[in-house]
Amino acid sequence: MTEQPLSEHRADVIVVGAGPAGSTTAYYLAKAGLDVLLLEKTAFPREKVCGDGLTPRATKQLVSMGIDISEEAGWLRNKGLRIIGGGVRLQLDWPDLASYPDYGLVRKRDDFDELLARQAQKAGARLYERCNVGAPVVDDRTGRITGVHAKLGEEKREVTFHAPLVVAADGNSTRLSLAMGLHRREDRPMGVAVRTYFTTPRHDDDYLESWLELWDKRGAEDRLLPGYGWIFGMGDGTSNVGLGILNSSSAFRELDWREVLKAWCASMPEDWGFTPDNMTTPIRGAALPMAFNRQPHYTRGLLLVGDAGGLVNPFNGEGIAYAMESGQIAADVIVQAHARATPAQRELALRNYPRILKDTYGGYYTLGRAFVKLIGNPKVMKIATQRGLTHPVLMKFTLKMLANLTDPTGGDAMDRIINGLSKVAPKA
Repeated sequence: MTEQPLSEHRADVIVVGAGPAGSTTAYYLAKAGLDVLLLEKTAFPREKVCGDGLTPRATKQLVSMGIDISEEAGWLRNKGLRIIGGGVRLQLDWPDLASYPDYGLVRKRDDFDELLARQAQKAGARLYERCNVGAPVVDDRTGRITGVHAKLGEEKREVTFHAPLVVAADGNSTRLSLAMGLHRREDRPMGVAVRTYFTTPRHDDDYLESWLELWDKRGAEDRLLPGYGWIFGMGDGTSNVGLGILNSSSAFRELDWREVLKAWCASMPEDWGFTPDNMTTPIRGAALPMAFNRQPHYTRGLLLVGDAGGLVNPFNGEGIAYAMESGQIAADVIVQAHARATPAQRELALRNYPRILKDTYGGYYTLGRAFVKLIGNPKVMKIATQRGLTHPVLMKFTLKMLANLTDPTGGDAMDRIINGLSKVAPKA
């Protein structure tokens, strides 16, 4: 890295975006003693479209960052997943593992992201809110990114920030990656999440609820859609109710998913209160970039984390755990590179980042892409829900597979099968 003196607009690393990926990256970088700028285009608190349900995988990351996840601090714990489909209702506890806690959490994204950003600040990261990053600063000679141009504050003052390394944590749209020539891979699955909140007596549920059969009942004939519905009690008098939809069928582009969500909610029992009068926010949607849909994850001084790198789990649409994990991995690689003596040695260390991601998730995401293709077929989905849900042992295996919750060593037979499949699958 450079030996130039640090200043207000110069740092060891710039992280663009203070969502879960960016704040986690900044936290670990700052904790290791690096000077890091964390640039967030909005001001906290701010809303993000999300299911608000966190699996044990995400819970583990929060614990590692020292976040207070007690009920007194406003977190609602959940014991597992309730699955509904094929006329069956199955309640599955999170697996009992050495590697992950046996509970998940629920928290609104309204302040979830801010908690992580403030934790990064406490560790020493310098956070700029209302900092809208535009074009990268690129060295004409090497083609490397050496900073970013931004507009700061309400007055949109033009500022240039400089650092030898930049982390793109700017979400699915990731303008920074696009400006550096990194485009989305069309051969990777994309999803969409649409959700709203209802005042409901079902708010205090200690299981996350997932409906595996998503029926569109608005036409002459009922149609099974490629996705799932969820009902996550928030513990505050409301539930987060939404749909996750895959782009693996023609229905993806044909339908107005907000209307599908309204119709789905209208089909629920009356006493749940999922009516327009009880809706507390408008229906909002967001894209779910899955299975490494933007690569390479490192090039010319730029590292991609979270949604910018397409790290959403194709099996279940979970993004926060992988955003935070990739942030921790990226920070570790950068810290190691920072300690190297020569530019060539630093580059060697940085190029290891995409390899680590592929070793960690590549095989599992390949299995997930195959799964997405299968459930995109309504006939397969119908058979899976009708037959699979009647076998609790098979469903326990499916829960571990879908949530990516296994012990890497010393696990049970299910863990060994899932880990083995992930290991032998191509790491594309």
